[in-house]
Amino acid sequence: MPKFFIKTYGCQMNERDSEQVAHSLVALGYERVGHESEADVVLLNTCSVRDMADQKGLGKMGMLGRLAKERPHVVFGFLGCMAQARGVSLLKDLPHVDLVVGTQKFHRVADYVDEIVARKKSLISENAQRSTSNVQRPMQKQMDDLRFSVVDVEEEAGSQSTIRDQQLTPRQATAFVSIMQGCNMHCTFCIVPQTRGAERSRSIDEIVAEVRDLVSRGVKEVTLLGQIVNLYGRHEFPKLDNKSPFVQLLESVHEVEGLERLRFTSPHPIGFRDDLVDAISRLPKLAEHVHLPLQSGSNKILKAMHRAYTAEKYLDLIQRIRRARNGVAITTDIIVGFPGETDDDYRQTRDLAEEIQFDNAFVFRYSPRRDTPASEMPDQIDEHVKEERNQDLLDVVNKSNGRILERLVGSQVEVLCEGPSKTNHARLMGRTRTNKIVVFPPSRKRRPTGESEELVGELVNVRIERANGFSLYGLPEV
Repeated sequence: MPKFFIKTYGCQMNERDSEQVAHSLVALGYERVGHESEADVVLLNTCSVRDMADQKGLGKMGMLGRLAKERPHVVFGFLGCMAQARGVSLLKDLPHVDLVVGTQKFHRVADYVDEIVARKKSLISENAQRSTSNVQRPMQKQMDDLRFSVVDVEEEAGSQSTIRDQQLTPRQATAFVSIMQGCNMHCTFCIVPQTRGAERSRSIDEIVAEVRDLVSRGVKEVTLLGQIVNLYGRHEFPKLDNKSPFVQLLESVHEVEGLERLRFTSPHPIGFRDDLVDAISRLPKLAEHVHLPLQSGSNKILKAMHRAYTAEKYLDLIQRIRRARNGVAITTDIIVGFPGETDDDYRQTRDLAEEIQFDNAFVFRYSPRRDTPASEMPDQIDEHVKEERNQDLLDVVNKSNGRILERLVGSQVEVLCEGPSKTNHARLMGRTRTNKIVVFPPSRKRRPTGESEELVGELVNVRIERANGFSLYGLPEV
């Protein structure tokens, strides 16, 4: 059977969508490989949040044009957000592309791929027969015969419930679970409502069943995914006992026997109500980590972004979360260089970051996206100013992160071992409940029988010996 390769750009939701596509292809008998040069099907799952992500996807597919000439039977496809935003226009400069599938059609990719693979195989066979019959056809004509495309970027009702199957690797300890699709917030800088559509949520029963299945297969930690995850179900399901549908979902997943840790990402401050803060205080499986996008510390810029909260309300929310759970880690997203951001606006962001002392932050230079209100706003910021602010704020965040990591040296932390370290395969890595990366040697725990026990996929107590950059290093407790 054919082999396939998927490269994913962008967020964790994109990673989860790719896993659904992989599961569907494996179910048809396809084999997953680790490099495009080995594959008969090459798929790029794209992102459109920033221009750099667009350019990476386009650049990669452009380079694959050479492979298309060398191996005309190979199927090439764009999936995801950029495919949704650009549609058929992607074929204009990339004639070797066979497939363009949007964000509501991931469940149809495998069937489309199978159809294209079969058609290419048939045409190659026909050309071979003509060649043996001395019926010569120009090579360009033979190549043109193999160039046909499927483009599907239409909306589809119920698509939120199609991202539900996963291929797990041996001893896989963590998994993402998609609970909803789409976004209704319309932040002025963001293209997601155009690429992901309106909010649509799965039922609690569906989600719990998926989590239960994952746990039965060895998963110990799940992360619930949504574009604005804490607004889950607000249009479909009622509040019960003054609890939002999202809190009801957290409680239901929390009850799954065998689940050790529960996470969610990414919430929005306006949906982070008292019932969710209370859930953090009373649900022990909820990990002590909240990723809560700030975007700006200037109320003027927040209003221009259509974020619907103030810096003061954000700070108050952070303080309430920290009171609810001792030692909770707070990470965030911040955009610098938004149109109209003055030096004073940036200083307010910097000062708020200093006051909050984030455990970490993703800092982005504002990137204009086509058909978003911010791209048409006056007072666009020069790139060199964006870069200066980006580097300055990263310095603030990195110092804060470094201080927090240093305070953990000498302590014992619970780590869920995920597998070999990406930078040193002789070591293992995992994450603490506060989402800190810990690297440690692959020493064995001893069972009473004297047999060794694998650490991968297990919860391990690690004594932290040093902090370096963004990681902790230690030794497993015997």
